[in-house]
Amino acid sequence: MTPVSIVLVAVFFLLLLVTVKPFGFYMAHVMEGRPIWPLRVGARFEAFVYRLCGIDPDAQMSWRQYAVALLIFNTLGVLCLYALQRFQAWLPLNPQQFANVSPDSSFNTAISFVTNTNWQGYSGESTLGYLAQMAGLAVQNFLSAASGIVVAIALIRGFARHSAGTIGNVWTDLTRSTLYILLPLALLLALLLVGQGVVQNFSGYKDVSTIETQKQTLPMGPMASQESIKELGTNGGGFANANSSHPFENPTALSNLFEMFAMLLIPMGLTYTFGRLVGDTRQGWAVFAAMTLLFLPLVGLGVHSEQQGNPLISKLGVDQAAGALQPGGNMEGKESRFGIGSSALFASVTTATSTGAVNSTHDSYTPLGGFVPLFQMQLGEVVFGGVGTGLYSMLIFAMVGVFIAGLMIGRTPEYLGKKIEAFEIKMSSIAILVMPFIVLAGTALAVSVAAGKAGVANPGAHGFSEILYAFSSAGNNNGSAFGGISANTPFYNIALGLTMWFGRFWPIVAVLAIAGSLAAKKRVPVTAGTMLTHGPTFVVLLIGTVLLVGALTFVPALALGPIVEHLTLAGCLK
Repeated sequence: MTPVSIVLVAVFFLLLLVTVKPFGFYMAHVMEGRPIWPLRVGARFEAFVYRLCGIDPDAQMSWRQYAVALLIFNTLGVLCLYALQRFQAWLPLNPQQFANVSPDSSFNTAISFVTNTNWQGYSGESTLGYLAQMAGLAVQNFLSAASGIVVAIALIRGFARHSAGTIGNVWTDLTRSTLYILLPLALLLALLLVGQGVVQNFSGYKDVSTIETQKQTLPMGPMASQESIKELGTNGGGFANANSSHPFENPTALSNLFEMFAMLLIPMGLTYTFGRLVGDTRQGWAVFAAMTLLFLPLVGLGVHSEQQGNPLISKLGVDQAAGALQPGGNMEGKESRFGIGSSALFASVTTATSTGAVNSTHDSYTPLGGFVPLFQMQLGEVVFGGVGTGLYSMLIFAMVGVFIAGLMIGRTPEYLGKKIEAFEIKMSSIAILVMPFIVLAGTALAVSVAAGKAGVANPGAHGFSEILYAFSSAGNNNGSAFGGISANTPFYNIALGLTMWFGRFWPIVAVLAIAGSLAAKKRVPVTAGTMLTHGPTFVVLLIGTVLLVGALTFVPALALGPIVEHLTLAGCLK
């Protein structure tokens, strides 16, 4: 890494670190309904929403009621978003008069945005009108993010409560997370982005003449409002096909910094929220430390690999056999206004979270540079992860870790005063293993059938990486694409749509079941044999569990893709 890149990563991370405690503290107060001024200001509107929807905000739900309500809520979101796309030709706010979207693409997109994946097999600025973008995509950006937050809060309540049969009220949790966390932040970020030049209007597209006197059509529309929540909610779906590399969505280095900051703000803050709500902030800092120790080395590897460049491209006049590297690093697929450092950092941030927004083409990265975003997704959304999903996924690994440690010393494992028994481990196993199963099964199917292989532009190891990346992105609800794969086909739209749905809600049901089981248990007193879960030993155990249980599942597949591609390039130097 160059000194400039080291300073960039250090300053960026320190800025985020400053926000962890105050913002985590704020979210804890919001989700518990403490009498802080935002809740007092919005109390009347919140009460109006409850009356309008016929909700008793004081009613508590069992984990089954909570899960069923959340599934119904998100299923209705899929139906509404599907209908908006299928009927958009006859709906208002469609100045370009775009046609109705095909059934398979509508199916894929509806599931994609409801599951917080935001995989896009279409070109947004030439497919969807403003109503579908706002009432469909942007609304689901809020609601899918809120769904992730409430599941994390429900699991935290499972640890915090004892001898209880309930884990909260899903409707109250969804309302508060949207009204007091996501909406104010999205409004603020949208204004900051508009100030940097991000487009926000309802104008029709503009036809202009280029300096070569050629006609070019410039997309207009409500971009800043969608851009803000797509980053804050770790959604990632762009208004334009080029996503955050488009100058109308991300015009400057400062807007790029705002967007990266927004992706990590809530996932990082939720670690402190966790510690606060369970009554021991050291627990939250331990989880934060484990996430950080996984995140920073991968960032370093990604940035370093891109700045080293392709070993087959040598300086003019230098023998290739000498091992000279690409002059200036690998700028292919990157915007000059961001450069290599910011592009590689953005790629790490967007896949460490479940955002999936891109400001460069991952398909153009070096083998190890492309390995980093792929590997971070395959860790299971635990390196800070998505809004809510990162925290509850890491807590699942924490329970597995203490269970393994308990077996090693011959005592019943405990975490935060709750015994981790057979039911919790069964549900944890489901939550962990569903993702690799559907990702690897989907990849195997795609490389075995003609419809799957037909979408690949690059043969060999790189083409395999494109398919593996697509299913890893869908199964982990990330949504970024490696590029180079034609995924807007019936095969990929249906296969990836199903992968996104099961990758999102199968683990969620398992997590809520764990929350209900933990809430019903009595708290076990701390004894001399109790394993401390807030010290360095636990952090190392947690990291080891993530790497051994989570990541090693994908090593054979990675060996067929980015690893063998890297070794092939290195071998060509000999």
